[in-house]
Amino acid sequence: MKVHPARELAVALLLAALGALASGCAATAVKPWDRDLLAQKKMQFAPSPLQYSIDQHTYFSREGSTGGLNVGGGGCGCN
Repeated sequence: MKVHPARELAVALLLAALGALASGCAATAVKPWDRDLLAQKKMQFAPSPLQYSIDQHTYFSREGSTGGLNVGGGGCGCN
């Protein structure tokens, strides 16, 4: 089986581009003067811990099982 040089070059360029894209995110760093912006309450996953715990309790009670928020299916066994 003969491999064409143009195909080898295309594959090599594709792999190089994917490698550059994959490593591009790791090269960034948060500057010390930007950390205060990321530490604000609106940047958290759960801005209000009390509201989040109330929501978790609601989903737990409704589903009849632990983890009713992120797990598919319910406590009844149906999926």
